[in-house]
This record gives sequence, structure tokens and C-alpha cells, in this order.
Amino acid sequence: MSVVDRFLPRWSAQQPDVHRALDAAAEWLARAQDVTGCGGVSAYYDVGKRRWAGAYPETTGYIIPTLFRYAGMSGRDEYRDRAIAMAEWESDIQLADGGVRAGTLDAKRVVPTIFNTGQVLFGWLCAWQRTGDARFRDSAVRAADWLIAAQDPDGAWRRFASPFATHRINTYNTRVAFALAQAGRILDVPHYLDAATRNVDWALMQMHPNGWLDSNDLEDRHRPLTHTIAYAIRGILEVGLLASNSRFVDAATRMAQAVAATQRRDGALPGRLDAGWKPASRWTCVTGNAQMAVIWQRLVKETGEHAFSLAAEDACHFLMSIQDTTTSDDGIRGAMPGSHPRKGGYMRHRYPNWAAKFFMDALMLQLEGGWNDA
Repeated sequence: MSVVDRFLPRWSAQQPDVHRALDAAAEWLARAQDVTGCGGVSAYYDVGKRRWAGAYPETTGYIIPTLFRYAGMSGRDEYRDRAIAMAEWESDIQLADGGVRAGTLDAKRVVPTIFNTGQVLFGWLCAWQRTGDARFRDSAVRAADWLIAAQDPDGAWRRFASPFATHRINTYNTRVAFALAQAGRILDVPHYLDAATRNVDWALMQMHPNGWLDSNDLEDRHRPLTHTIAYAIRGILEVGLLASNSRFVDAATRMAQAVAATQRRDGALPGRLDAGWKPASRWTCVTGNAQMAVIWQRLVKETGEHAFSLAAEDACHFLMSIQDTTTSDDGIRGAMPGSHPRKGGYMRHRYPNWAAKFFMDALMLQLEGGWNDA
């Protein structure tokens, strides 16, 4: 069934307040930063334990462009200051080889990882553009050079995988390629874009005839999360746009259509999908919903695929419907859960910072549109 033909509800009830939802998510991220005391953002709030996790370099990195964008849209300059503090912290803890460590700041094992380095690269690039501070440019160059050195000749990254992943090679590293492609454009270093293109070429060699990508999950490669599926699609799409490669854009569009066909009547996506693009869980991965809303809106903006507008709108309405903006619990107010219901199979009973980040991105695209920072 195509995106155009699939029936989705129109939201006839009172429309959610997008600005209120966006502000509440930003304020939650501010609290998640403040509780760490270091400039980084707490990885998540754990409801069962009633505690915040340690600062998380990977996701703090890609929160930076989100807060710069939000500061500009809202006029709340404190969020620009927060984004700069995050970028400074990331530079302070960058490893000597240029990489970014796995896990939270309090992890006992300090090892560089490909994916985390790519995500923080987004933050340094944005901070360099917004402030002109050469420190951020230096951190970005060191990170990009480390990624280039770690890449195999066929474009894949096989070394420096996350120690928390079951598998050592992943097609969702196309999101790292996206960061390298941005670095190539912003820093005017053509071989960064060349490396990004090689990675997407390699990833598309893992694609099935139906558009399915192998090796696309941290743990369950037969039933990947929509979260990692969306990472892969976004990377393929944005590298395609930056490299003017229509084959990449077409592949990402095909995958985005397959995901849209699984959207439920309430606007939510299954948390996991199988190799036939069929639902493989009854719960939904909230982050995956927000990421796909971003991708669908990017496709509308960049390719004119207006059939995705409805899917993105309904995904955003669903996400706003599960956000609690009134509770007195500072760990929950404005946050987005890992799964819905909260006991679902991803980040069970936790509110991760990356869910709030991508939720904000999706809402800001609804309000303004067109950006592609991270």
C-alpha cells in the first residue's frame, strides 16, 4: 500500500500547541544538562530509580545544533549559551586521537567509537559556524581525520565499534557519513565528502531488493529498531543531497516509503520492523517516530515528495499526545519516553535525551522547515 493510498486519521480534536510542546522539551533538556554540572547532557532519566544518568558525549554532540536552532527560533538566548557550553565540554573531553568515547562520562572503560565521534562532529561543526571559535573547528578537523583514518578502503567502518553493541559492523553508520559530508562542505575539505560517499555506497551493497538494509541494529539484526532504521535512512538521504547523488536520495525515499506504510492509525510506528517491512513489536520506539517525522519533512522540502506530509504531521501529533507538560516531576515534564507504552522494549521506563532532541527537530521543521544540521 502506498503512502498516498494508506488511510490515516485527520485530527479533528483540539490541535496540540506545538510551541508549548517545543518549549517543554527544551526546558527538559536544560534540566538534563544542569543536573550533570559539567556542561554535558544527562543520557536519560530513570523513572524506576528516580535518578538521572551521567552526561552522555554522543547525544550531547547532536543536541548542540538543536539548541542553536531553538535559540534562534524562540529568541531564548540562554539556549545558545547552553549549546556553546556543550561544545566546550565536548572539546575538553575529546580523546587525544581525535575520537569520542563510548558510553557516559562516568563509564569505567574509555575507548573511542566511530558512531559517537560522528554525532559529536555535528555539534562542533555547528558551534564553529555559529561562534567562529577556532577551538571548535580544530576539534571537528581532528574528529573527521580520525574517522577517515579508521575507515576501510570499501567505505565501511569495522574498527572502533561501540563496546555495547552485539555486532561490530553497522549500516546505520551512514549517519556518521552524513557528519563527514557536512564537514566536507563546511570546512571545504573534498575528501571528507568522498569518504562519506564511499560509506553510503558500501551500505547500499547491503540492501535487499525490497529496500531493506542488513546489519542495521545494535542487537537484533532481524528486527531492527525504527531508531536505527531512521539513522540509516537519514544518513543516506543527506549524503545524497550533499553529494548531488540521486541514487542515494532515491534509495532513502524508497526506505522512507516502506516505513510510512507501517504507520498506525494513531500516527505511531511499530518499535521494530522485520526484513519484509512488517511490524515486529506492539510497542513504539518514540525516538524512531520523531526521526522519521524529520526524514519525511526533509523529503517534502528537498524532493517535493508531498505524499510524506501527512505521515509527518500524524507522527508529530502522536508524539505531542504522549508528552506530559504538566507533571511536577522534573524528570518527566516535557520529556519523551524511550518506548510507548513506557514498559516497551526500548529504554524501558526511561526518558532519553535523544528522544527529546529529535522531537524538537521534528516540531521545528513543522514550524519553519528546511534545515539539515543533524
